[in-house]
Amino acid sequence: MLNSIIKVALIGNPNVGKTSVFNQLTGLNQQVGNYPGITVEKKQGIAKLSSEVKAKIIDLPGTYSLNASSIDENVVIELLLNKNDEDFPDVAVVVTEVENLKRNLLLFTQIKDLEIPTILVINMADRMKLKGIELDIESLEKELKTKIALVSSRKNQGIDNLRNIILNYTELSTEPCLHASSIDPEYFDKLRKAFPNQLLYKLWLVITQDVNFLNLERNEIKSSFTKSHSDLKRLQQKETIKRYQFINDTLKIGQKIDQSKATDIRAKIDRILTHRVFGYLIFFGILMVIFQFLFDWSSIPMDFIDETFANLSSFAKTNLPSGKFTDLISDGVIPGIGGIVIFIPQIAFLFLFISVLEESGYMSRVVFLMDKIMRRFGLSGKSVVPLISGTACAIPAIMGTRNIENWKERLITILVTPFTTCSARLPVYAILIALIIPEKRVLGFLSLQGLTLMSLYLLGFGMAIFSAYILNKVLKLNCKSYFVVEMPSYKIPMFKNVAINVIEKTKAFVTGAGKIILALSVILWFLGSHGPKSFDDASTVITSQNQNLTKDELNDKINAYQLENSYIGIMGKSIEPVIKPLGYDWKIGVAVVSSFAAREVFVGTLATIYSVGSHSEEEATIKKKMAAEVHPITGNKIFNFATGISLLLFYAFAMQCISTLAIVKKETNSWKWPIIQLVVMSGFAYLVALTAYQFLK
Repeated sequence: MLNSIIKVALIGNPNVGKTSVFNQLTGLNQQVGNYPGITVEKKQGIAKLSSEVKAKIIDLPGTYSLNASSIDENVVIELLLNKNDEDFPDVAVVVTEVENLKRNLLLFTQIKDLEIPTILVINMADRMKLKGIELDIESLEKELKTKIALVSSRKNQGIDNLRNIILNYTELSTEPCLHASSIDPEYFDKLRKAFPNQLLYKLWLVITQDVNFLNLERNEIKSSFTKSHSDLKRLQQKETIKRYQFINDTLKIGQKIDQSKATDIRAKIDRILTHRVFGYLIFFGILMVIFQFLFDWSSIPMDFIDETFANLSSFAKTNLPSGKFTDLISDGVIPGIGGIVIFIPQIAFLFLFISVLEESGYMSRVVFLMDKIMRRFGLSGKSVVPLISGTACAIPAIMGTRNIENWKERLITILVTPFTTCSARLPVYAILIALIIPEKRVLGFLSLQGLTLMSLYLLGFGMAIFSAYILNKVLKLNCKSYFVVEMPSYKIPMFKNVAINVIEKTKAFVTGAGKIILALSVILWFLGSHGPKSFDDASTVITSQNQNLTKDELNDKINAYQLENSYIGIMGKSIEPVIKPLGYDWKIGVAVVSSFAAREVFVGTLATIYSVGSHSEEEATIKKKMAAEVHPITGNKIFNFATGISLLLFYAFAMQCISTLAIVKKETNSWKWPIIQLVVMSGFAYLVALTAYQFLK
């Protein structure tokens, strides 16, 4: 065991606190990646069990049973069936919660049938007294043939005991709790004789589900033991009944619930939060508070970051030796990075609020509440989770559609989710709102800028719902649908879980977008600082035409002439006829085109272009540079109300994210749907932006 690593699979139903247990075991020692070949998120972390032994903890997607109905659930089964997988566990830790033990144990009994050493974790033990629940751990351990760790991940209780049980996993029994073969002994006996070297319950799972299995061909097994689909379904139902009979008998002895001792107010709160009127009002009120705080709280750190990067750029320009390298650093790299770092406070606050809502259990009530509306538009209640997750990023949100069983509902959700306002749009919205919407208060306490931001989020959500309604009418796919949602207990959010979530998501945003922005900033700086012969002749041309100007005025004219005749200026002017009717000049056009890779690039691109084009000390920060930009002929501000609204609406509807298109292709297994998304969304965005500008100018 010296310096050895134990592989531990963390398995459980959704909402049992599996992630909290994972966080307690691993702390901040985590890595997030994808399972090979697919894009379901995989969390891994290292837990130190003793001075000599560590455990690699693999947090598997939540699943209700080993009868998979979604791709996420397939991930769990395929790992547990494949001993050749590098992550095949030495020990499985099944996490359950004390209030839903009966339902949670179904998964546990199935995993025990796979003869893997399995530990049962009963989480949320701190709520037992509140709910009037008593457990006879010794009796449960005897019936379930395992060791039980009673923990409260919220209060960090029982985790040391769990570590100790994992450390001694070789002492665990691998005997199943019950034998599924008793549902049809004759059939299972034939199966056992045909494949004597294979585990019987694995064979059964292979026959009934679409999963890979070692070196055996699925068709070989299925053709040898043909049963009709209805017969297999009947046997599966029989198996489930048999398991629940066993669980009922076990809990009759090992669990006592005295409702008279319970002090539960959950039902009362649920009635208010899911009320047909009050429920929606409360949800709307919470959204309004979030967006108010988002603007008010973020302004101070954002202004500080903006000023800091402006000073840094100025410092680099003043103190480094003059030359191309200094220009690259001061005009390209620093403004480009500043264009993304400035939005960290707003993004962190957004994730903070979303994490608190999820951790508290409120988000499941929102799913239940919104299902009544979603049904009318051809979506499932489960579609709410991807749509809300889309406020962070469309990519994991689209992956999140995998638990929607109905293909039509899933496809519609995939197609409309990019309309939801993701965090990449936030920098664009924030800078444009700050430029065109005055800092006024409505009713004395509501920020007008905050209300505008909230309106844009609601616009995106409303457009997603409207598009779903159209698609539901257009798509002729006949699929059956059903909706099951679990109401987890209300909990005080754990600071540690919230903090980890905020740090992870913000870090992913900054590093993911940062790479693109840094690369683009360097390219844009080069294109803006170099050009054909007319670029090099700028000084001679401008000086000969403007003999009476001061030195500063002459420098500004030369800089402007150079920028217009640079490579980027030539490119921007070539697309000007297309974007001019929307109220955009060639500089905005370059930013719009470059942000087709990722929306957040828009601000960084403008920051770089304006840094190359301006050397005025008065226009140090990104906001000041954009606010000071005027049309060279009319002298009017470029970022006026009409142009600002046109840009806001364009970014609200346009499909500008290559990564999202790639994930849609992967999830639909076709280029047809991402191409339709790109053409329809961008075309619609152009028409709306055009109409808005022409009406408001």
